[in-house]
Amino acid sequence: MRLRNIPGADAVIAESPYCIQNPESNKGNWNAFIGNDNPIHIEIGMGKGRFLMDLAAANPDINYIGIERYTSVLLRAVQKMQELQLPNVHFLCIDAATLPEIFEKGEVAQIYLNFSDPWPKDRHSKRRLTSHVFLDRYDSILAPEGHLEFKTDNRGLFDFSLEEIENSSTWYLVAHTFDLHHDARMNQGNIMTEYEEKFSSLGNPICKLIAARKTS
Repeated sequence: MRLRNIPGADAVIAESPYCIQNPESNKGNWNAFIGNDNPIHIEIGMGKGRFLMDLAAANPDINYIGIERYTSVLLRAVQKMQELQLPNVHFLCIDAATLPEIFEKGEVAQIYLNFSDPWPKDRHSKRRLTSHVFLDRYDSILAPEGHLEFKTDNRGLFDFSLEEIENSSTWYLVAHTFDLHHDARMNQGNIMTEYEEKFSSLGNPICKLIAARKTS
């Protein structure tokens, strides 16, 4: 599906106080930039930001940074933030491939991936946000005790993600489910995304995994 361009979105993102410009200049100093020592959680491919903002409202002692590549999508999150004005939320309009240029090793405490683009063609597998290429990038920024959480309704992408983690020398599966909303343990405290509500209402089971790094 072709993303609809929204005129003026680039300018709004460039001028918004919620969108951090030149984020690479904060590498290694994100807590100083934000102004507190609270842990930093990031969501990659945050879309309109509902999941992230619901988390932030429920956890004011955590800093949340939402990452979205497209200004026309991020615009909706900015508009919502103008209403909510949550002090612990910031946005980055970047490609996730640049994460190691933006965060220092161990600077991120938690990573969320929700309903990521499946990139269904085999030749595009390295673009999937749970590919070994991206797992290596996450390893370079995530704190040793940090976790990666991933939700999707796309079973093919989920099976691929499980295999990438199982074949990794760095990562291991902490937990996973093929039907989150009928898994009492993993669904406890679950915050739904807009896609999650939509797909589950159609009867699509939601898959979720939690991954962490192996200790040497």
